[in-house]
Amino acid sequence: MKITNLEDLFNHTLEDIYYAENKLVKALPKMAKACESPQLAKLFTTHAEETQEQIARLDEVFEALGRKPKATECPAIKGILEEGEELMSEIKDPETRDAAMLAAGQAAEHYEITRYGTLVSWAKLLGHKDVVTILEKTLKEEYGADDKLTKLAETKLNKQAA
Repeated sequence: MKITNLEDLFNHTLEDIYYAENKLVKALPKMAKACESPQLAKLFTTHAEETQEQIARLDEVFEALGRKPKATECPAIKGILEEGEELMSEIKDPETRDAAMLAAGQAAEHYEITRYGTLVSWAKLLGHKDVVTILEKTLKEEYGADDKLTKLAETKLNKQAA
C-alpha cells in the first residue's frame, strides 16, 4: 500500500489492527488452555469473546468508510504472539509460565491501545465522526483488559512466580 497522506496512513493502520485482532482471537484460547491460573485463563477467554465483538466493530468501521474489511500483515503483533508462544512452550514452571503469558497478554493490549488511540485521533482529524465512537468503545475495552491483567499480576501471579 502506498501511503502518501494521513488518510492513507489511517487506512493502513485500520487494516493493521484488523489483522492483529484476527490473530489475537485465535491466540487467546490457546493461551487460556496453557494457563495454570484459572483467573488468567478466564481473563484470556473473556477477552477472546470481547475480541470477536471488536472485529465486528471494525467491520462496521470499514463499512462506514465505504470499504471492504481488509487485513494487512502486522509484523508487530506477529512478533508479540511468537514470543508468547515461545515462552509458553519453553517455560516449564507453571507459575513462571503464567507470569510470562500475562506479560505477553499485556504486550498485546498495549499494542492495541496505541493503535486504537491513534486511530481515534486520526479519525477526528480526518472528519470520520461516524467511526470515532466505535473506535473509542474498543479503546476503552482494551484499557479495561490491560487493567484487569495488571491487577492480577500485582495481586497474585507475579508474587506466586517469585
